[in-house]
Amino acid sequence: MSPPTPTALIAEDEPLLAAGLQAELAQAWPELKVVALAGDGNAAVEQALALRPAVCFLDIRMPGLSGLEAARALAEDWPDGVPFPLLVFVTAYDQHALAAFDAQAVDYLLKPVTPERLQVCVQRLQRLLASRGDASLDTTLGQLRALLGTPAPAAPRLEVIQAQVGHTVHLVPLDEVLYFEAADKYVRVVTADREHLIRTSLRELLPQIDAAKFWQVHRGTVVQARCIASARRDESGKVFLSLRGRRETLTVSRLYAHLFKGM
Repeated sequence: MSPPTPTALIAEDEPLLAAGLQAELAQAWPELKVVALAGDGNAAVEQALALRPAVCFLDIRMPGLSGLEAARALAEDWPDGVPFPLLVFVTAYDQHALAAFDAQAVDYLLKPVTPERLQVCVQRLQRLLASRGDASLDTTLGQLRALLGTPAPAAPRLEVIQAQVGHTVHLVPLDEVLYFEAADKYVRVVTADREHLIRTSLRELLPQIDAAKFWQVHRGTVVQARCIASARRDESGKVFLSLRGRRETLTVSRLYAHLFKGM
C-alpha cells in the first residue's frame, strides 16, 4: 500500500510570494499537494484545522495572527489523535533574529526563498514525515513555548488598569485582577466582584504586566497565579483551574498545561 500523498498549507499575505513558494515547492517536491493558500493568520488556522495538512508554511508577519500566534492557536485547538503538522516559518528576519529558530531546531525559510535552501528544507520534512511518531506534538509544543517566551521589548509596568465606562474611568489596582481574557478587540478585566472591558489587545497588555505573577494559560487568558485555588486534570489530560473568589473554571491549553505539575 503506497503512503498517503503529503499535503501542505501556505500562509502568506502577499499573493505573489505565496504563488512563488507554491511553484518552487512543485519543483522541489512534486508529490506534495498544496491544499490551501491563506492570506492571513486567522484564515491559516481555520483552514489548517479543517484540512489537517501534513506541513504548514507560516509567514511570520501576517495580518491578524502572526505566524507564531497561528502556530500557537493550532497547537491549542488541534484535535487529539491527529498527527500535528510539521511547521516551517517563512521570515524576512535577519540572521540575529533567526538564532531563536536555530536554537529550537525549528525549520525556517528566509525571504527571498532560494531553490537550494528550499531543497534542504524539503529533504528534512520528508525525513520527519517518514519517521514521525506520537511525540511530534510534544516536540512542537516545547519549541513553541521557547519561541513564544522570547523576551518582548521593555514596556512601562502597569500598577492600575484604567477602565472607562461612559464618562467614568474606573481605576482597578492590578493586584485585584484575577484574570484577563481576550474578547474580540477588547480585554475583559475580571476581579472578585466586577468585570471591566478595556480597549486594548492582550498582545499589547502582556509586556506591561509581570509574567511571574500573571501566568498565560491560554492564548486568550492570563491569570494571576496567587488567585488560582486548584488545577484539575481530567482523564483526557485537559487542565481546568478553579479561582479564589469566582465560581467559573478556566481551561488551560495543552501549550501551558506543563505549568501545573505537583512539586
